[in-house]
Amino acid sequence: MSKNSTKSEDLPYRLGVGAVLFNAKGQVFVAKRIDTPGDAWQMPQGGIDHDEDPNEAIWRELKEEIGTNNAEIIAQSPDWLTYELPKAVQKKVWKGRYRGQKQKWYALRYLGDDSDIDLTADKHPEFSTWKWADFETIPDLIVEFKRDLYQDIVATFKHLNVKD
Repeated sequence: MSKNSTKSEDLPYRLGVGAVLFNAKGQVFVAKRIDTPGDAWQMPQGGIDHDEDPNEAIWRELKEEIGTNNAEIIAQSPDWLTYELPKAVQKKVWKGRYRGQKQKWYALRYLGDDSDIDLTADKHPEFSTWKWADFETIPDLIVEFKRDLYQDIVATFKHLNVKD
């Protein structure tokens, strides 16, 4: 079978981590992606580097994507959560090597000030703007192919008492 005829279901998932970053009011950090047309928001997330532990990756991703990792972990998903990329996107992202992502999600309490957040901290910023949003509304802000994942994330962490 040629490389171009590989079926999506035969491709592996890219391993990643994601952050549900709660502020003192119990709202969650979401940011608008630079590389996606329309109104595509997401929580901080990214790949796990080779030989990197998920617990290390979450701190690195926060620092890269929002310029600060001033937070504390309050919970993590018991299972790895997945999403599938649409076929058209699959060919463009990660050179077509992955079918989607398999992620470990972390709930974190943000300990910093809003002014500490810097979307341009990394040389390749991923986000153009950000806001705090009510946790239950997050799936409605997300690109369609990630909505089931985000509904799973809300179900996983909705029991947490995160308000100060």
